[in-house]
Amino acid sequence: MEPETEPDIEPEPSMLDPRVMDPDEEIVRRAGMDEQDVDQVVRVLEALRGWRETERRMSEASRRYMKLGDTDMRALRYIIAMQNHGRIVTPGAIAEHLRITTASTTKLIDRLTAGGHVLRFPHPSDRRSLAIEVTDETRRAARESVGRSHARRFDAAARLTPKEREIVARFLDDLANTDREPGSRDGEGVGHPGTHQVAGHGTDGGPGGSWRRVIEVGPEELLDQD
Repeated sequence: MEPETEPDIEPEPSMLDPRVMDPDEEIVRRAGMDEQDVDQVVRVLEALRGWRETERRMSEASRRYMKLGDTDMRALRYIIAMQNHGRIVTPGAIAEHLRITTASTTKLIDRLTAGGHVLRFPHPSDRRSLAIEVTDETRRAARESVGRSHARRFDAAARLTPKEREIVARFLDDLANTDREPGSRDGEGVGHPGTHQVAGHGTDGGPGGSWRRVIEVGPEELLDQD
């Protein structure tokens, strides 16, 4: 008697695949793309989602290690970076970098001072301001958490060829601009469908066999619903 075999279980469809979430191409137009093209695009989107999840876990781990919130961590990274370049950091500079109010900055500095993360000194040339510096202990803790995580990210980018880095950088820049419609100012059109042209490779004409397809980009939640 032959042993029973487990039935094949089909993998769940990707929630980032427009063939699953938008089969009628009401949002994402796939003209000029074959199945392999779409598979590759979905693979890229899945990899990005995996990176976002990893980045979230790494950020949470760093915050737990430092026992600080996200804004406090961003402030410390900024102060450390400026100190590394011999720059004096003022409360005004922190407020501008974080895009928070003066009152919020004062509370943030008070909080970091009470936690032993920063020290306040009189500004050497501006009696109306203060100089904010990170303590040695916090600098060491940041190096062990945030610093080592950044080193691994840097290594991943360093393994790419110069051409690959240019392609990745251009792609990520394009992604950063998907929050607004073409021709709009920064921040306009967030969450509204917009038409974007994306360069690729195919067989429907154009220089070097290249094709340009039009994709209507809508809110991310339309495709990312897992």
